[in-house]
Amino acid sequence: ICLFLICGLVRYMECGPPRVNDKLMRFFDHCEKFLTEVERNATALYHVEAFKTGPEMQNILKKVAATLQVPVNDLNADLIQVAFFTCSFDLAIKGVKSPWCDVFDIDDAKVLEYLNDLKQYWKRGYGYTINSRSSCTLFQDIFQHLDKAVEQKQRSQPVSSPVILQFGHAETLLPLLSLMGYFKDKEPLTAYNYKEQMHRKFRSGHIVPYASNLIFVLYHCENAKTPKEQFRVQMLLNEKVLPLAYSQETVSFYEDLKNHYKDILQSCQTSEECELAKANSTSDEL
Repeated sequence: ICLFLICGLVRYMECGPPRVNDKLMRFFDHCEKFLTEVERNATALYHVEAFKTGPEMQNILKKVAATLQVPVNDLNADLIQVAFFTCSFDLAIKGVKSPWCDVFDIDDAKVLEYLNDLKQYWKRGYGYTINSRSSCTLFQDIFQHLDKAVEQKQRSQPVSSPVILQFGHAETLLPLLSLMGYFKDKEPLTAYNYKEQMHRKFRSGHIVPYASNLIFVLYHCENAKTPKEQFRVQMLLNEKVLPLAYSQETVSFYEDLKNHYKDILQSCQTSEECELAKANSTSDEL
């Protein structure tokens, strides 16, 4: 997973050695509230486990057992997922159709996709507030770089870091996109509303596929009529323009973008967000 910040036109630049900053890019590993209430909480992924034993998955178990001519009791949802991942990984990485692909049909794939989306939703997305709020530091870091570029251009100075590349994983990008309000459905994804969520926005395989990336592009418009119109921002997800979550416009004045996310930029402090609540309190399920 790549996160790019591009400021202005890049002609030539020297890059220093890469720096590892796990607290920035793997914020979830350093957030005690997330670790306690989600990562290490046996009940946090209740809907994932419930869906595994629900009618949709049980139908797949029976079909696969009949195809393989094995007792259905010898199979479980986890083994079905292994077979499905074997099929999908070989197809995506090697371009090879695994024999395991013949075990499933399109309807099965949709059910198994939902199972994976449930896990990502409750562990990295909107399922719990801390999933996204733990990424505040990364979000603020992005805007600090953009602010610096704006300030340097206003002073007629060269932009010291015209391109900033940060590398992480899907676990980095999904919380960040959730923090920004992207791909949020009207109703939460649960073990019991599979049919109602057939047209859901939260599809992790589409949002963070292989080599997924999020790009912030800062434009300096020299012929702008007002100071506000000088700087504009466009975002791209997986090299495709990502409309703004709050307006669906494809470009925003930088000042407007900052105003929209003012609460996160000014009030979201990771140390406070990740602080464990007092005893007897429970995780804040949405």
